[in-house]
Amino acid sequence: MEYTLEVIPLPVSDIDRAKEFYSDKLGFHVDIDTEVMPGMRIVQLTPPGSGCSIALADTLWETMDGPTPAPGSYQGLQLCVADAKAAHAELVARGLDVSEPVQHAPQDGGTFMYFKDPDGNGWAIQEYRVRAATPLRESIVAAP
Repeated sequence: MEYTLEVIPLPVSDIDRAKEFYSDKLGFHVDIDTEVMPGMRIVQLTPPGSGCSIALADTLWETMDGPTPAPGSYQGLQLCVADAKAAHAELVARGLDVSEPVQHAPQDGGTFMYFKDPDGNGWAIQEYRVRAATPLRESIVAAP
């Protein structure tokens, strides 16, 4: 049995502001923006090339057990790109306040840049040059 991670609910304070941020500043595709049941609006967005989406919702947390995460409480969400410098230039051109790429280690996967959404949810963007030719899942499965 394969289990695929496909949707991550993200705590935000203003769905419309977050939708605009993720679609305009990051280029995420808006997959869904609808009231899925009375009183529950879902906005699902997917990064270009990704098999995993984020879901913004106003009352989604009420349907789940456990504490409701505060907007801005998620840290360490991560996107991967094949070329950090090109991604940085594209994101800056879109108006995103993103750090310069920093190489923390010389091997592929050692370069990162960082940004926060309007609520303070923290994201990293990691460069995996191998992704230019091979999807990450395939390169991980094929690794010795």
